[in-house]
Order: sequence, then structure tokens, then C-alpha cells
Amino acid sequence: MIQKARATKGVEPYIPASKNLPEISIKAFILGVILAVVMAASNAYLGLKMGMTVAATIPAAVISMGVLRLFRKSNILENNIVQTTASVGECLAAAAVFTLPALVMMRFWTTFNFWQTALTLCLGGIFGVLFSIPIRRALVVDAGLKFPEGTAAAEILKVGDGAVKSGLDHLLIGGVGAALLKLGQSGLGIFGESLSYFHKIGGTFCGYGTGLASAMMGAGYITGISVGISLMIGAMITWNICVPIYAFSAGVPEGVPLEDVAMGIWAAKCRIIGIGAMVVGGVWTVIPLLGIIKEAISASFKALKVSRLNKHLNIATLRTERDIPITYVGIGILMGSALLFLLIDSLLRDKGLVESAQFYWSIVGILTLFVLVLGFLASVIMGYVGGTIGSSCSPVSGIAITGVVFMALVLFILVAPYLGNQITAISMAAVSVLLGSIVASMSVISLDNLQDLKAGQIVGATPWKQQVMMIVGTVISALVMAPVLNVLFEAYGMGDVFPREGMEISQVLSAPKAALMGAVARGVFDQSLDWSLISIGAAISVFFIFIDSYLKAKKSKYTISVLTIAVGIYMPLPVSGPIFIGGLINYLAEKRMAKHKARLGQNFEMEAEKARQKGLLTASGVVAGEALVGVLVASLIVSFGPLQNLIPIGPLPGAVQLILGTGLFGALCWYLFNAGSSLKKR
Repeated sequence: MIQKARATKGVEPYIPASKNLPEISIKAFILGVILAVVMAASNAYLGLKMGMTVAATIPAAVISMGVLRLFRKSNILENNIVQTTASVGECLAAAAVFTLPALVMMRFWTTFNFWQTALTLCLGGIFGVLFSIPIRRALVVDAGLKFPEGTAAAEILKVGDGAVKSGLDHLLIGGVGAALLKLGQSGLGIFGESLSYFHKIGGTFCGYGTGLASAMMGAGYITGISVGISLMIGAMITWNICVPIYAFSAGVPEGVPLEDVAMGIWAAKCRIIGIGAMVVGGVWTVIPLLGIIKEAISASFKALKVSRLNKHLNIATLRTERDIPITYVGIGILMGSALLFLLIDSLLRDKGLVESAQFYWSIVGILTLFVLVLGFLASVIMGYVGGTIGSSCSPVSGIAITGVVFMALVLFILVAPYLGNQITAISMAAVSVLLGSIVASMSVISLDNLQDLKAGQIVGATPWKQQVMMIVGTVISALVMAPVLNVLFEAYGMGDVFPREGMEISQVLSAPKAALMGAVARGVFDQSLDWSLISIGAAISVFFIFIDSYLKAKKSKYTISVLTIAVGIYMPLPVSGPIFIGGLINYLAEKRMAKHKARLGQNFEMEAEKARQKGLLTASGVVAGEALVGVLVASLIVSFGPLQNLIPIGPLPGAVQLILGTGLFGALCWYLFNAGSSLKKR
């Protein structure tokens, strides 16, 4: 009798491991590639124009379901493959537009070099997939993190497959409500997007507030209250401690709205503090995971050995537990490392570092190794953050900045004797940005792959097939990114750089995140970067590490996430609030249900589980509704410009926008609370 490996921890897959369905079919392959290109192009424009991208996991799943239903035969695992392939386009676009335009704005590039752009993104993306393979076992299986977008996408796929009969109305109502809110906010500009209150205290001020983002609220509901509390601790440190202190020391200017002053301080000071906090918090988070990852890698080698001896041992690995074999992962990393070495050589050649061949090749080797180590750590950190608070709320730009800072710092140490002589600070800063973009690509693709693998775990997909299609999506998206960026640059210009005279300044793509990357990289080489701010952030994380250690030593039921607190410090005020609200709704729903435990008796657990399922479906619908409209609005903006110019709706007063946005957001919250806590009367 053939023995089976253990089932996926804590999850009973929708399609059992014993059942084999087509996954990488021709139609799924073609549709996935097309959607990857579409997602990459639309998000490239959005990221350059507004400094943000929209998560594509759920929109890709919904579009896939709609298209594949036109075929006589299709199944949920094909849909999952399309979603996995397509979502990489958005992620690679984020890594590209948050970093590479800095090279144009620094005048290092006059146009986006095709091969350097493609190779940089391709290497980073493929490394991200390869690094995520052992991380999958550690984070998705053993750690059991929520991965809210992956969980929501799986629920959407199951509904589309007819698995959910009861509760479909909750998913649809949540989705429609969130879609209307997002359309009114980002599309038509008639709904307010945030609610805030700032007031003076003596010679300074402080403020409170929240965004009205339904997707973040839904993600907060899925992840729970503890994540929201950790985020809010970080937000309070920024907006009620750091901002007031800096405002007091610099003075509060008269006639300027307090919120604008606060955002200026956050951008100039607190964001750098957040980077320092994330570095220490990330390392602290990774340390205990290293043991799990080591065991996962060891288990992968053991699984490979078992498969080779299968005829003798009569043991089979479950289909839902099969990753790309770890030996192939190792070969891929070695081949990628060789290409990375050659890429770094091409970047540093003719830069005045070849007086000593031994010294030059040592620099190339050290940088290659450092990119790999830093990229792996960033992949683990982003995977953990994505599993905790979701992709939409993950600090992609923060990880990118961290990568650029560390690459610039290492490069500065290595080439310091040559600065101002044979080479320039600008060229080395540009090299730092390019290498930082590789680290950013590794981390964001690892995060996206893990979200998709979580969805695959729930629906019963085969991991290695998802991982292969993620690599396919990475290569395709990397190849189209340079032409897309060049078209956008030629059409609008970027930052303060215009390819032609007489271009319309109001239409320029500001590329705010890339401008920050370039400024930070130059700050390292001209020694203008304020390391004291990074040190303050590091000290804050150390303080919470002591608190976390104390709570664990006392075996307290209360826990904190140091990295999540650090993310709360880094993120702007409107991000943490809705996640906390979603977690609070989940907590209050559980409390409300607990009051009826005595009344329902033995039926309580069954009815409570039904209510939790309805709450999960509603939250999934909320996340999906905003994500779908976000992609639609981005596509329409790329094609036609701002939608306000197309639809004859005059600008509403700010108070009216705030009331409308708050009202609809509040109604969604109330509906989610009722859906997740209403128990059937006995």
C-alpha cells in the first residue's frame, strides 16, 4: 500500500490531493501571459503618476473566471494558474517604477536601457520565486499566516466554482459596496478618502485619523485584531510622538493646514525613522524563522531523496506538497548568480576601478553576494509582512529604500578612495539604485508568490506548477517593462526630465517613490543622509524587542509584532486605521457571538462557524470590489486621462465628500459586522 505524506497543515484543500485536474493548459497559459502584460502596463502608469499600484491577485482571478467560462471545459485550478501568472505583472511593475525612473531623473540614463532593465527585473523576479520555495513551507504551511489577499482570492475562486451556496449574497453586497466607494474616491473624486483631525497643543500639534479604504478594512478583518493593534502602536508613535516633537523643534508655520505640515514632517523625517525600525524589526522577525526555513530546506532534500527511492520505500508525496525540486532551485540560484555577477561587472566597468584587477573582481564578487543575502532576507521579511497584513498594505517602497541604502552604503565603503577622482558619486548612486531594484524585485515577487501559493493551498493547487508559471510571468513582464516605461517617458516626461522641448509640465509623471530612491542613494555618497533618524527607528524597535521578549518570558496571552509596529511607523496615517478597524470588527463580532453561547448550547460552534464563513466571504468581497475597480480606474486613466474630465460632475464641497465617503465606509463596516456575528435563532 502506498503511504501518503501528511496533509497540508491546518487546511483541507478544496480539490483533494488525490484528484488531478488540468492546471497549466494552453488557454490558461495564454490568458495568464496576456493579463500579466496588461497588469504590468496599467500599474506602471499608476505607480509613476501617483506613487502607488493596485494588487492584481483578485482582479486576475475574477477576470480569469469570466474568460474561462467561455470555454466548454475549465476548472478552478486553471483559474488559479491564470491568477498566479497575471499577478506578477503588477508586482514587477511596482518594483520597476519605484526604483528605475530614478536613473533617468539622475541623468544617468537618457532612456530606459532595454537589456539592463529586463535583466535586472528578470533576475530579481526569478530569485524571488526561487527564494519563496523554502519560505512557502515555513510561512504558508508551518507558520500558518493569514495572507489576506490569497485567502480572499481562494474564496472568490471557490464561489466561482459553485462551492459556496449560502453566503454568496454577502460576497456580492460587500463587493458592490466597496466598488462604489472606490469608484467615487479614485475615479470620480466625489467621496472622501480619509478622515483626520489635527489640533494644536502648546507650541506643537498632534493628530488622529484613518483612511476610508475598504480593501484595507477587509484585509484587517481577515488578519484579526492583534495585527491592527501592532500597526496602530506604530502609527501613534509617528503621529502622536515623532511629529509633535519635530513640529515643536521646528515651529508650526502660520496659515498652513496642520495636516499638510504633519505630512511634510512624515515624508522628511518619520519615513526615514520607519526604515530604521523596519531593518531591526525585520531582522528580529527573521531570526526565529531561519530555523523553520532550515528545516524546510532539509525536508525538501529529504523529499527529493524519498522520491528517488520511491520504488523501494513505497512512499508518495502529496500532489499539493510538491514544490520545484530543491536541487533545481539550487541550480537556478547558481545560474542566476553568474548572470548577476556579469550584470554588476557591466555596471562597474569603465568606472575607474580597474587599476587592480584583483581589487575590481573582489568588489564585483562582494556586491553579488551582498545582493543575494540582502534579497533573501528581504524576501523573508516581505513574505512575513504580506502574510500578516496583506500585499496592499505592505511597505514595498520601504523595502526598496532599505535595499538602496544598504547597497549604497556597501558600495560607498568599497569605492570611497575613488570618489571625486576617477568616478563620480552620481554613477555609484545609480548603480546602487539598480542593485536595490533587484532586491526590491526579489522581495515583492516572493510576497506575491506566497499570496498565490496560499490561494493554491486552499483550493488544492500543485505548488510547483504555480511556481513555474510565476517564473513565466516574471520573464514576460520583465521583457515588456522597458518599452512600456520608454513610451510613458516619451509621452509625459518623468520628474523634472523631459525628452523634448515644449512638453506639458502639468502632465508629467512625478514618479515620487523613484525620486526618493535617487535622493537617498545620492545622500549616502554625498554624506547628506541623516543617519540619526535611522538610528532612532532602530532604537524604537529595540525597545519593543525587549517588551516582546518580556511578554514571551511571562508566557503572556498578549503578543506584539515588532516588524508590524515598524511598518506602522513607516506607513502614512490613512493606512493603519482601516486595518485596525477591520480587526476590531472581527474582534467585536466574536464577542457578540460569545454572548449567545449559553442560548445555543451544542449548536453554538456550528452556527458560529457559519457566521465566520459569512464574515470571511463579505470581507473577501470587500477586498475584491476595491481591487477590481482600482484596476479598472487605472486602465481608464491610462487610456483617457482623469475621469473627472470625462464625466460632467462638478467638484463637491470637501465636507460633502467627507460625509459621503465616511457614510458608505461606515455602512460597509456595519454590514461586515452583522454578517460575521449574526447567529441563527434556535
